[in-house]
Parts: sequence; C-alpha cells; structure tokens
Amino acid sequence: MKLFDVYPVNDIIIEKAQDSHVWDNKGTQYLDLYGGHAVISIGHTHPHYVKRLTDQLHKVGFYSNSVKMPLQEELAALLGKVSGKEDYQLFLCNSGAEANENALKLASFYNGKKKVIAFKKAFHGRTSLAVAATDNPKIVAPVNETDNVVFLPWEDEAALEQAFQQYEVSSVIIEGIQGVGGINVASESFLRKIRSLCDAHNAVFIADSVQCGYGRSGKFYSHDFAGVNADIYSMAKGMGNGFPIGAIIIAPKFHAVYGMLGTTFGGNHLACAAALAVLETIQAEKLIDNAATVGNYLMEQLRTFDKVKEVRGRGLMIGIDLPEELSHVRKELLHTHKIFTGEAKPNVIRLLPSLALTQAHADQFLEAFGKALNK
Repeated sequence: MKLFDVYPVNDIIIEKAQDSHVWDNKGTQYLDLYGGHAVISIGHTHPHYVKRLTDQLHKVGFYSNSVKMPLQEELAALLGKVSGKEDYQLFLCNSGAEANENALKLASFYNGKKKVIAFKKAFHGRTSLAVAATDNPKIVAPVNETDNVVFLPWEDEAALEQAFQQYEVSSVIIEGIQGVGGINVASESFLRKIRSLCDAHNAVFIADSVQCGYGRSGKFYSHDFAGVNADIYSMAKGMGNGFPIGAIIIAPKFHAVYGMLGTTFGGNHLACAAALAVLETIQAEKLIDNAATVGNYLMEQLRTFDKVKEVRGRGLMIGIDLPEELSHVRKELLHTHKIFTGEAKPNVIRLLPSLALTQAHADQFLEAFGKALNK
C-alpha cells in the first residue's frame, strides 16, 4: 500500500527535536520557525510536557466520555484562568476543524437560524460545514457546497451591515488573524462591529482562534485586542504542543443538552495531560509576554528591509509579503540556511514558531533572511 499523495513535502526526514530546533536523519540542525504549522507552542519535547504525558500514560491513556474525568475539569479551570474567560464552558474535541464544526452547529442550535457569514480568504477547516465556510473552492467537494454560507469582503463594515439586513444570520465566524489567507489582522473596530451586530440580531460571534489563539498574538486570543468577548472561541493547534486536541469555549448564555455535541476521543486522558502541560508552561515561563516581545522585535527589524512589500501580524504570527521576483527566498532559507518557515500564496512567508523563541533565534533568522533577499 502507498500513501494517498495529497501533500507536497520537502525531502527531509526529521528524527529529533528540541526547543526551537529539529534535526534530520543526517544530523543536520534546522531552526524551526514553522512549528509544524503553529502547533509547537512551548517548544519541542519540553521536559515538563514529556513528563506530564509519560506520567499519565503510566496511569491511564484513554477512556471515553462515559465516565467522569477530573483532568477535564482541571483543564477547564486552568484554561479559564489563563485566558481570562472563567465564566465560559469547555467542550473538548480533536482538531480545529472539529472545533469550528461544533461552534457553527451550536450557534444554529442556539438561535434556530442557518446563515453563516464568513470572509474572503478565510480558512476554517476541512470538515463539512467548516470547509463550506472556507474560501477555497478547490477543497470544497460538491457534497459540501451549501447556500447557507455567505462570504463577505474582509473588513467591509457596510457589506456586513447589509448582510444582516438581507439574511437571518445564525453566526459570524472570523479568524482574529487570517493564517492561510496571508496573515491579515482583523482590526479592532471591525471585531467590535461584529459584536454589536450579533448583539442586535441575536446572532453568534464565533472567534476562530485555532491558529491565532493560545498566546501566539501576545494576548491569549488575538480577538482580545478589540476589548470585546466573542460568544464561542475555537482552538486547537498550539493547545496540545503536538498532541491532537481541539476545543471550543462557550459563553454562559448557551445551555447544554445531553447529546447536543459529542466525541469519542475528545478530551481523553492523554490529551488533557498535554493541554495542561502547555498551559502550565505558558504560565511558568511567561510565554505570552515573550511572544509579544520577540514578535514585536522581529516585525520592527523586518520592516527595515527595503525589498519587503509589507510585514503583517501580531506577536509570533508574522507574515512577510514579498514581491514575485523574491519568491525563491523561502526555499533559500530552508535549503541554504536550514530554517523552516511557512507560506501563504502567492508570496507570503509565514513565521509560526514556538512562543519560547528567543531574540538570539530571531537574530539568526534576520541575518539569514537578509542574505537570502540579496542573493
């Protein structure tokens, strides 16, 4: 049997990882500014994380949600404390797509309405409704197509107001910072407009924080910069530092009913141990502050390169928009300078490193980036 060939991959086999570095099977060291697509939040093989998972595995690795799990309650309490959303409720699942799928479903259960407002260049996942709310027709199968999702221009308040007049809106889903779309930051005024319109029309504000949450922006959720609360926050990626886990947190106005949502693997013992280790490390090492400090330094320095079109982002979620003639730079960084980065089409380099990235790591990247630009 062969693998189903749906991923374009680099011909590199990673055999070892530590902090912000990985090593291939030939012993070559790489600086990891990609984090496995924003997943590695506290650094590779962090000792506290490894111990938490190992200790848990020696007790019980899995049982279903048919029994009480104190680890879930412990995770809910700590997540509420660290995020500042202590009065919200937690539902655990396995991935960002599942989180958004459940958020959209819960919104519709809540108000009985169907229309979902999403935005151009949005990416919300690959499951049925999440992919329908993703602005990429190439990954939307015919069976996923629905007229229940309306795509609006990014940051267009007039179009948003018109949509609320035209449709019975169930929910508005928005990434605080678009990831796949190219690191586009939602303005504070636009997020506040969404909040006010949802309040006025009994619609649900869903803050997709799968990539831009968990401290990456310099606040726990990047939507927090707007000073308003969403009704549901979705998260995954950095939540488990590599262990598959996703979640939504849900405002107090939503009332749970048995069977409304469900999952087999979501919130299992190992997943909760991983998520607790991440939050404990974020707290102990002040990683949200570090993301803000190192991220601001990186963006300030990147804006001094005259060949760069634009630098966008917050904290350690950074997009470097390059002209077409510099489209080679990302490959140059990887193959010559041994630095992993991400990308967004057509020519945006995405930086999504561990929140523990140091200024020395940032300087190493900046030096290599300057050389790659000028080659």
